[in-house]
Amino acid sequence: MSIKEKEQEIISEFEMFEDWLDKYNYIIELGKSVPEINPEYKEKQYLIKGCQSQVWLHAKMENGKVFFTADSDALITKGIVSLLIRVLSGQKPDDIINAELDFIEKIGLKEHLSPTRSNGLVNMIKQIKLYALAFKSKQ
Repeated sequence: MSIKEKEQEIISEFEMFEDWLDKYNYIIELGKSVPEINPEYKEKQYLIKGCQSQVWLHAKMENGKVFFTADSDALITKGIVSLLIRVLSGQKPDDIINAELDFIEKIGLKEHLSPTRSNGLVNMIKQIKLYALAFKSKQ
């Protein structure tokens, strides 16, 4: 499934909810399904800088595609990173680097986050794209 198709799937899911409390609860539920990160990657070098909570992100390359695992000590943040992983994991480095991630705006996520969480979201995206760039340069 392409990045755009995954984004559209998420947009459709969020359209089912009337208010933001329900959307927040859904994001928290999504966080519970994030691929489990290996405990060896819950180390300082895997922490995303600039996040209010602790967020660990690990990436690996298999058959030309990048796969991500992550964890966070905050439920809402874990849900947010799970959305990013859902859209970008299993994609080619170029596709990750060039992804516009329109779904963030379309579901209203950015406007409903505190400034510090919004900054954390930007840093998560930046780190994911940096991993993709690093893998691309190794190809």
